[in-house]
Amino acid sequence: MERGSVKTINPWVYAIIKAAARIYLAPFFELRVKGQENVPPKSSFILLPKHQRWEDIPLLGLASPVPLYYVAKSELFMNRLSNWFMSSLGGIPLDRRRPLASRNSIKAIVRLLQGRAGVVVFPEGTYYKNAMGSGHVGLIRLIRSRMDLPFIPAGIRYSGRGVRKLVEIKFGEALFWQSSTEPEAFLASAVQEIKLLSGLG
Repeated sequence: MERGSVKTINPWVYAIIKAAARIYLAPFFELRVKGQENVPPKSSFILLPKHQRWEDIPLLGLASPVPLYYVAKSELFMNRLSNWFMSSLGGIPLDRRRPLASRNSIKAIVRLLQGRAGVVVFPEGTYYKNAMGSGHVGLIRLIRSRMDLPFIPAGIRYSGRGVRKLVEIKFGEALFWQSSTEPEAFLASAVQEIKLLSGLG
């Protein structure tokens, strides 16, 4: 693979980092979670969350009842240490500007999903603070062309003016992409659901 490697989550590293993240984030965020029952415990799924800020990733990890793999920009895997760290936590490198260079990552995503994993794809592609981006259909359309699986929308809402902010993460009910539905129509419905779950509707 050109940038980084995709491997199974290291359970020891994942547990240690998750515990450390909980301690580190506690002074800054009060986390409230709803809809955990909508996250499949033993089957594959794509999680489609709102993307507000970089803390979304560790907070989603704390909120989810199952370990998650994350599609992340390839620049985060540039050196050996960051590559090991990101890969141990389930990071999957993807270069959105050079899709062909990430073909091995795409294959790895499909393999993980075939192995009943949960993979996070931020449909907006970048941060949109207190607003909802229109989204990009490319990656989720590619995954859907390979296999049929549920898409779980997730809302993330930050509130409060002090140092310690309230973070509400809501996992919505599964969305199923019917073969007769156009990609843009499915994306629009998913984005609308994420928007509502994030309190932006």
